Amino acid sequence: EVDFWIIPIIQGFVQIEELVVNYSESSDDDKSSPETPPQESTCVDDIHPTFLVALISRRSRHRAGMRYKRRGVDKNGNVANYVETEQLIHVHNHTLSYIQTRGSVPVFWSQVGYRYNPRPRLDKSENETVACFRAHFEEQLKNYKKQVIINLVDQTGREKIIGDAYLKQVLLYNNANLTYVSFDFHEHW
Repeated sequence: EVDFWIIPIIQGFVQIEELVVNYSESSDDDKSSPETPPQESTCVDDIHPTFLVALISRRSRHRAGMRYKRRGVDKNGNVANYVETEQLIHVHNHTLSYIQTRGSVPVFWSQVGYRYNPRPRLDKSENETVACFRAHFEEQLKNYKKQVIINLVDQTGREKIIGDAYLKQVLLYNNANLTYVSFDFHEHW
């Protein structure tokens, strides 16, 4: 009876833009050779296709907080600062969607102190973490079917303890619908 008083809102970002791609200015490499007959365009859209691009990001209401103050997973499997971002592209009556999620490493960990980049620490044991890690990824797999996990923590520095705990939980979970990739920015910097 009070539904008309409730307004659904998101904490996030939405932007929709129409883009026109102009192929008329091509490089010398793109031009055909004298032996190649000119191609005739059959559709105006093929000359200057119009794309409708939308970007939608939604932040979870669970475990939202300031960086360095809200980390890890909770007892229900919610990770800190979780965001789902969907990119939609509409062209030639076709719509394509790509969804990316991000959030804190789903183990019990924290960073204590007010200095810049405090040292991370594990707050619970591996066995205490298993059920919450499982709850997090069961929800992810229910929503998205398959996921590629890209672990961005420093694999050799102060964050190594978190990266190792994450990998251990992935191995214990052992789900064929998860692909784990470790990418260390410090190696490629």
